[in-house]
Amino acid sequence: MTFKMKNIHNVIHGLKPTILMVIAETILGVSNVLFKLASNDGSDLRILVAYRFLFAAAFMVPVALFVERNKRPKLTWKVIWQSFLSALVGGSLLQNLFVLSLALTSATFTTATTNLVTAITFILAICFRLEKLNWDKASGKAKVMGTLLSLAGAMVLTLYKGPDLINWNTHLDLGNHGHHHGRQMGTHPNMILGACSALGSITCYALWMILQAKIAEHYPCPYSSTALMVTMTSIQCTLYCLCVQRDWSQWKLGWNIRLLTAAYSGVMATGVMFTLFAWCVRMRGPLFVSAFNPLMVVIVALAGPLVLNETLHLGSMLGGIYTLY
Repeated sequence: MTFKMKNIHNVIHGLKPTILMVIAETILGVSNVLFKLASNDGSDLRILVAYRFLFAAAFMVPVALFVERNKRPKLTWKVIWQSFLSALVGGSLLQNLFVLSLALTSATFTTATTNLVTAITFILAICFRLEKLNWDKASGKAKVMGTLLSLAGAMVLTLYKGPDLINWNTHLDLGNHGHHHGRQMGTHPNMILGACSALGSITCYALWMILQAKIAEHYPCPYSSTALMVTMTSIQCTLYCLCVQRDWSQWKLGWNIRLLTAAYSGVMATGVMFTLFAWCVRMRGPLFVSAFNPLMVVIVALAGPLVLNETLHLGSMLGGIYTLY
């Protein structure tokens, strides 16, 4: 009986990174839907990014001070420098390039490009010697083929429409379609700049996960490292927005979708999610984390019919099956 209980415990412990990543990608998917709603409402997404990290810092700093108060190692200049780079690459640059691509192209295109994160992370992880190809072993071939299959499924989901399957008319169309003051694809035809911005954002994402692995080696405190990063990012993004946006009405947060987006994305999609990512990177490596990215595409595709009254197409269904497989 004891042996069986030990085996069950080992199985649960082995599944912990997978469960955490499913939770993290679900949180991120909801955040992306909220950003879409905020964009339809005419919000300046750059300011929402700044508010996102301000909320994240306000949430994570007290948590880190309390949870890791007795086991936090000495903060060195090397860790501070790595955290600054992590904030610049994985926070400021990544998020602002992402919302720029969202404005210049479309949500579908920008979301589709995020599926390249796995391939870019795999290449960078091999270059930084954080992963081994091991093509001679079955595990190495399975890792490569699984990555390719996941990417193929996500590409089918986003690029192939197909016939309509389901239209859940839930009457929960939360998008304020009467207001489209935000920058949309039709008013900004510069697709090349948008594509470059998307590529830049996913490259930053891959580099950020590599940096997380490096930080975990010298500072294995996920709460404190996340708090340090989001605090630095909030300062960077706020200074950037103060320079580029002088319309103070855009800075106002009422009891509306802007406040919900900023608060949820700050606390959940940044504070909680970054901590989960840091845990999983430390346990399984950056490639494992990036491999779950297509799951977010599936979640957003399913959320569309539920909250935006969009139609689920055959391409979404097939792509989701291949991605999850």
